[in-house]
Amino acid sequence: MGRGRVELKRIENKINRQVTFSKRRNGLLKKAYELSVLCDAEVAVICFSSRGKLYEFGSAGISKTLERYQRCCFTPHDQNSIERETQSWYHEVTKLKSKYESLQRTQRNLLGEDLGPLDVKELQNLEKQLEGALAQARQRKMQIMTEQVEDLRKKERQLGDLNTQLKLKLEAEGQSLKAIQNLWSSNVTSGSSSFALHTSSQSNITMDCQQPTEPVLQIGYHQYVPAEGTSNSIPKSMAGTEANFMHGWVL
Repeated sequence: MGRGRVELKRIENKINRQVTFSKRRNGLLKKAYELSVLCDAEVAVICFSSRGKLYEFGSAGISKTLERYQRCCFTPHDQNSIERETQSWYHEVTKLKSKYESLQRTQRNLLGEDLGPLDVKELQNLEKQLEGALAQARQRKMQIMTEQVEDLRKKERQLGDLNTQLKLKLEAEGQSLKAIQNLWSSNVTSGSSSFALHTSSQSNITMDCQQPTEPVLQIGYHQYVPAEGTSNSIPKSMAGTEANFMHGWVL
């Protein structure tokens, strides 16, 4: 009974896939060796596993066979295509170089240099270009100045609002300070008035005590003043004893 035909698709079982790879790899390398010996051919086989492991076979050496393969791949047709591509790049470079030189010449003309080779028409075109560029520059300058003026006006309004707020705050603080000063002055004035009233009342009481309105009997020491005409009537016997008692103690 013959062997059944195997369907060519990826083997899902990992173990079976590894076993199949090992068997067929050895068979492939064996067939390559047989082909090189039987037919005197230069055969090279390079194989990488799913894990990145390298398997190779070369009847004359892998490097030598690869060099020969690269020499055979570069045919005269490919050489012609490379030359055509090189010429295309050369023409492109020449075109860009001429354009660059033209732009440099135009820039020098706009700066007022190298005007000798230009005719009247070219000079008129150059003048129109300069006038157009000058008009655009002035327009851009006016736009920038207008924007700056708007910014300055905006800042001025903001500073004015801030100044008004500061003035209101300062006025409120001044009114508060003035009210505090008035309250302090009124307290000082009332304190002085009460102190003066209290002082006057005490002085009145003292004066009332010092000046009685009714006669009273005073007992105590007072300065004795002899009546007129009695100084000569004091007996001489009392003159000698005058120093033995103090004058002024009377009932």
